[in-house]
Amino acid sequence: MSRRNRSNRRSVQDARKTMPKPKPPKGMFTTDSFSNPIARMGFGTPNLLEGTNYVMTRATLNYNLMNTLYRSHWIVRRIIDTIPEDMTRNWITVNSQMDPEDIRKIDKAWKKNGLKSKILHGLKWGRLYGGAVGIIMIKGHEDILDQPLDFDTIMPGSFAGLTVVDRWSDAYPSLELVEDIDSTEFGLPLSYQVTLEGGKLIHVHHSRIIRFSGRKLPYWEELAEVHWGASEVEVVFDELKKRDNTSWNIAQLVFLANLRVMKIGDLSEVLAIGNAQAQQDLYNTLQMQNWLMSNMGIYVMGNQDGFETHQYTFSGLNDIYESFMMDVAGACQIPVTKLFGRSPAGLNATGDADMQNYYETIQESQETVLAPVLDKIIPIICMSEFGAIPDDIDYTFNPIRTPTDKETAELSAKKSEAILEAFNSGVISQKITLKELKALSTTTGMFTNITDEDI
Repeated sequence: MSRRNRSNRRSVQDARKTMPKPKPPKGMFTTDSFSNPIARMGFGTPNLLEGTNYVMTRATLNYNLMNTLYRSHWIVRRIIDTIPEDMTRNWITVNSQMDPEDIRKIDKAWKKNGLKSKILHGLKWGRLYGGAVGIIMIKGHEDILDQPLDFDTIMPGSFAGLTVVDRWSDAYPSLELVEDIDSTEFGLPLSYQVTLEGGKLIHVHHSRIIRFSGRKLPYWEELAEVHWGASEVEVVFDELKKRDNTSWNIAQLVFLANLRVMKIGDLSEVLAIGNAQAQQDLYNTLQMQNWLMSNMGIYVMGNQDGFETHQYTFSGLNDIYESFMMDVAGACQIPVTKLFGRSPAGLNATGDADMQNYYETIQESQETVLAPVLDKIIPIICMSEFGAIPDDIDYTFNPIRTPTDKETAELSAKKSEAILEAFNSGVISQKITLKELKALSTTTGMFTNITDEDI
């Protein structure tokens, strides 16, 4: 760790010490609880359940642990990567009355600056470390990053994408907070101190920062994390340890699947009163017999000796292992079929219900996590491409689930019939009809040959 990192972290720790300690809520405390001392059940009785205790660990602060798990543990990598990748896979559709060519300029801006990839990285590092930032890069603003972003100073073609760093890569929020109650970032840090590649230290105003926070925390815990969130690994860490230990124990039992036991009548006498040469001869004999043993060979022993094999049965272990897999999947809100790549099990099992719940989780994450990022970037792209922000510009997230060919054909037929019915009834013009049919091409793949000249 660099000297600058240590000094910055000491300053953050000193700031934490000066923060006021949380006070308990006012009012009466509930003290009643079930207890049966004779049966040793309930509160305050000597039983195993009452010995349970939950300790605050804050594993998010263990930077080396997060790195190790993400680099070497395939389940952790899937937990971190899966949801952000599904959130951004089908991307968005820009909705506006602008010319189709202008909308395509916005789409080109995403690709030209690699924004989709940068946002994906920010979402991943936010989930892994509990926080990350994306610095909005605008040509000509290199010397005024500490000042609020003024849209009127964004020149045509000046938007240069994002530079994403995680919270531990020298990205420290200031203690001064945003006081403007009209700002969407009210109560968050006013600026950030960021160290870029090459050791260059810059101060960046919050209006030029895209925040990728981890799992939301209560107020006092958020202060302890310096306005960052918690890592997704922290929530699933205990369940992950149970699964890993179970997996390793099952692997160890494989070596005990077939034990061979040889009984020697005078073994105790040889070991007790025999000299070193007799013991060595016994060892050599057993070693030679072990080498010569095969399915087609013979085994010679005394009339008082014996030979037995013991096989270990693995019944029930798979059920225990799958139970821990389900606990891990439940903790990270990813179905077992997607997290572990397993097919649905059981009679008539399809996994459709689990995947539907997962799609709803992704949609919620898009609205609460990804939408604020896009709301901040799209106006900047418009200023860079057009010099103005269209009043009606909006966007919708494309469907997460990719429909089958049959479903696509049925969807296209129903939507086309509705559009043509509106045209035949005189509700919409031919131009609007062609626009609506062309808009279907993004979701159905049909009507792609309708050009702007046709419209």
